[in-house]
Amino acid sequence: MLGAYEGSYTGPNKWQFSTTWRYQKSDRHFVGSEEQEERQERGNEVVNTINLVELGIRYNLSDQTSFSVGIPYFMAERSNALTVQGTVIGRTVTHASALGDITLTARRLFWKPAEHPNGNMSFGLGLKFPTGRDNVVDARQRIVSGQQVTSIETVDQSIQPGDGGFGALLDFQAVQRVLANKGTLYLATSYLVNPDETNGVRTFRNNRGEEVMSVADQYLARVGMAYAAPSWKGWGASLGGRLEGVPVEDLVGGSQGFRRPGYAVSVEPAVSYTSGPHTFSLAAPYALYRNRTRSVPDRAVPGRHGDAAFADYILMLGYWRRY
Repeated sequence: MLGAYEGSYTGPNKWQFSTTWRYQKSDRHFVGSEEQEERQERGNEVVNTINLVELGIRYNLSDQTSFSVGIPYFMAERSNALTVQGTVIGRTVTHASALGDITLTARRLFWKPAEHPNGNMSFGLGLKFPTGRDNVVDARQRIVSGQQVTSIETVDQSIQPGDGGFGALLDFQAVQRVLANKGTLYLATSYLVNPDETNGVRTFRNNRGEEVMSVADQYLARVGMAYAAPSWKGWGASLGGRLEGVPVEDLVGGSQGFRRPGYAVSVEPAVSYTSGPHTFSLAAPYALYRNRTRSVPDRAVPGRHGDAAFADYILMLGYWRRY
């Protein structure tokens, strides 16, 4: 998914390097907004564990224009239950670890920071390159006619490092100082436009219309307030709301193929510590509402509504170094 918030302006420093880590474990199944609690009670829930590490490099061309590149490395595993006549007899685990899709983004502040020191807005435009593999394969066990068999298959779309398509990134951010300049209101939105409809990679799914993987759009929106006082000696805290998800239909191009559209609404507390050119941060969005919406192939079959596993929380750890 799209990553964490990046400030529009990093000061007069020309360069900024960052490393961020995102962890999530998704094991709670939803159809629409209704949770399938029986999945965990029976022990047949799917468990996705994802670690995403991203290196960021940013160059400030001027006090209003900057360029940044994001280089992610994706590590994930997916655990599926093996069942015989409704009884779980074990689990099969597939893995994927590889470079993800690299992004290159240009951002422009609306006003010069020296002239608007207490607030600003920025617009960003970027490209997403299909550098991540979208066809990672692994050995998977299945129960066929009561027997356990092993086959080599592409891993599930949810743990593929890339989606196989070129994309366009749209980015808008705004900040405004409040509370005697000790607080900062923030708004950050990003939308990934993926024009390609499918990537041609088999899903090994039996449902009609879900034979190959869709190349889906993604979106992220965050709003809240950060607070830091001089007496806190470099510490800061923030609290906000977070919305992220995958739409049913893309803005550009078709929306056929297999995808799990849906969204999560979360409360997002975070803390940070700054010392000189170094900044550390920890954020932990906690889901309040989750909804797995019907995909285009779902809508083509009356009564069909696929499910998706969501996480209760996400951990995001970041480090920034300004030069």
